[in-house]
Amino acid sequence: MVDDEQTILFAMREYLKAFDYQVDCVTEREQAQRSIEQGAYQAVVLDLRLTGMDGKEGLEMVSFIRERSPSTRIVVLTAYGSPEVETEAMIRGADLFLHKPTRMQEVNEKLLSLIARTRS
Repeated sequence: MVDDEQTILFAMREYLKAFDYQVDCVTEREQAQRSIEQGAYQAVVLDLRLTGMDGKEGLEMVSFIRERSPSTRIVVLTAYGSPEVETEAMIRGADLFLHKPTRMQEVNEKLLSLIARTRS
């Protein structure tokens, strides 16, 4: 999970851990990049805005993850989406684009589906 809001990270981590996910949470792009370079992840859920600025960090992260870990499923979960930004995220390699607020149950269902498709 990559999001600059600690409350979102905490809630999502606790919810997903209940479904036996191993969840790493980071708040900054640099932390996320180091994590991707150091380990293999089945999926990454990330926000577009990581510094409260313009939302480019999230799009840059989508490209970074896709280049370095092609099999990792990428879910963008953001309150700052638009059709143009969603299209750009998908072009860069996002597998799914969700708008906040999205129920945690729906995020879990989408993650399970993406991971299952990767395995088959």
